[in-house]
Amino acid sequence: MDVKPISVGEIKEGKYIVIDGVACVVKSVQKSKPGKHGHAKCRIEAVGIVDGSKKIIVKPVHDTIDSPLIGKENAQVLSIKGNVANVMDLKTYETFDIPIPEDLKDEVKEGSQIVYWIILGQKTMKQSRTQE
Repeated sequence: MDVKPISVGEIKEGKYIVIDGVACVVKSVQKSKPGKHGHAKCRIEAVGIVDGSKKIIVKPVHDTIDSPLIGKENAQVLSIKGNVANVMDLKTYETFDIPIPEDLKDEVKEGSQIVYWIILGQKTMKQSRTQE
């Protein structure tokens, strides 16, 4: 897996972390103060980048958590069948199938360029680029 460890105390809204093997974007962070016999804790709410699932964890501030390394690549759409696009990477010329998200269905056309992310070995389409 392509991850790097970060301190739980450094986590802010909008950062990417891995919870239960799922890459997530942090939506909110609440920090409690240390008690008489305990450490300060963070309650982190996050949403999965690929599947949209909601995750909540509580960890001590001094712990570490994994942050995914995200590769952002460009590709050209070769063909579309249903809600899956066959695309070609513009650097390596590798062809593969990638699902089209609901919010990009109207924008993705044959011959157009897209931006996709590689997160924990999974490829997910993030945006469509219009050619002018």
